Amino acid sequence: MYTAITASVDDHVAVIELNRPPANYFDGLLIGEVADAAQDLVAQGARAIVVAAAGKHFCAGANFSAGEMAGDRADSTRALYQEAARLFDIPVPVIAAVQGSAVGGGVGLACAADFRVAAPSTRFHANFSMLGFHQGFGLSVTLPEIVGPRQALDLLGTGRRVTGEQALAIGLADRLVPDGEQRAEAVRWAGEFAAAAPLAVQSIKRTLRGSLAERVRAVLDHEHHEQVRLWATEDSRTGIEANLARQRPVFSGR
Repeated sequence: MYTAITASVDDHVAVIELNRPPANYFDGLLIGEVADAAQDLVAQGARAIVVAAAGKHFCAGANFSAGEMAGDRADSTRALYQEAARLFDIPVPVIAAVQGSAVGGGVGLACAADFRVAAPSTRFHANFSMLGFHQGFGLSVTLPEIVGPRQALDLLGTGRRVTGEQALAIGLADRLVPDGEQRAEAVRWAGEFAAAAPLAVQSIKRTLRGSLAERVRAVLDHEHHEQVRLWATEDSRTGIEANLARQRPVFSGR
């Protein structure tokens, strides 16, 4: 049924696994399948959802060496964000089990969940500024909601990498467990939600999230506009080329 993910449900706890190891790069197809699977699993009785990944890393965001980073970048990113917006309509609690690295839009995917479980080896790296362009995937709304505006500016403005322990300290990770236990802890935690009254849990989530989905949809348009504008700059070309060459970029401000 799905080509980029796997999905299952057991005792009202669903697991959606990104299945493009080792980096689990995303595109509109993968994110659309996550949203489709969430909708289907809730219809099948899922009361909580764990988003996990096969392989070494949770999600390395977009693949800059792939075709979507070429001339059709603007159109493919807009289509991706249309699918991403659907993640914020999931009515049940969502927990991301983050192993390895979440990079760029992979941080956005992790932050679309209600909670994040990490380990000491986990790395969060919102590296957009080091690529020369604006953040996306709704991070302009979700990251300040999670860590506060100043921490969000620090993480996004410097593009620095955050360890699992650091993520826990600033609230980016909600629970820290030993390496390799992220998924098991996320499933156990999801079971606690699944054991509660499902209509009440959904009502509570809907109230506490408020207008988040609407705000994310609005900011996705702004993020996309800013990304398209900045992709045309020399700095963005420098940042992306340096990233692919695993070198540190030197920006000119042009």
